[in-house]
Amino acid sequence: MSETSTAAFLGGRLRLTQPARGHRAGTDAALLAACAAPAAGEVVYDLGAGVGAAGLALALRFSGCNVRLVEIDPAIASLARHNIDANSLGQRVDVLEADVTLRPSRGGPLQPASADQVIMNPPFHIPGTVRPPPDAYRSGAHIHGVGGDEPWIRCAHDLLKPKGLLALIHRADALPRLLAALDRRFGDIRVKPVLPRADEAAVRILLRARRDSRSPFTLLPALVLHDAAGAFTRPAEALHRGESSIDWGS
Repeated sequence: MSETSTAAFLGGRLRLTQPARGHRAGTDAALLAACAAPAAGEVVYDLGAGVGAAGLALALRFSGCNVRLVEIDPAIASLARHNIDANSLGQRVDVLEADVTLRPSRGGPLQPASADQVIMNPPFHIPGTVRPPPDAYRSGAHIHGVGGDEPWIRCAHDLLKPKGLLALIHRADALPRLLAALDRRFGDIRVKPVLPRADEAAVRILLRARRDSRSPFTLLPALVLHDAAGAFTRPAEALHRGESSIDWGS
């Protein structure tokens, strides 16, 4: 990794070193970290973890859980390990270099039925729908490989224990294909739209689902990020600072 920069995250409690150019952690990672509230002893996988922003924020907030950051890019995985050490989280967080589009197996780095919860921020775009960014890391973080969201959902399902929870953030227009990939694998699907402002359409969705559940779908009240002046709303500010979690209704 040629150039990096270090910045504060989670209200200054988490220090993150990441590439100076290309894909960088921000609001999406903060919201994803707020989607889970693991109990003591639970194991959480962060798929496509990048430098570890969401997974490390989760580990910092919930001191009893264990987090596994799954990242395919060796250089980015190395930065994730640096961030683990820099934030003194080495006893509860580790990095697995693995391809999440492949199914977990007993002989591989990803063990089936080993997760209580899985969080993920998968690539947002299907190949051919947008122009690939020139930066290779940014391109991989933004554009899916073959299969789109389906392999990511399948990997999460296989990693989770029975009735385990999946949480993810995605573009709002991805909801139809996400629901298709979740079908027959997950139930109790809860979706929270994320609006830039109260009078604007959703640009993101937060989604939580339970493996092998048959409970019905729920559309939750929206999260509004900014007020009329452009500042974070109080709920959005609390989520960014790690002072609250997403209310899933139960």
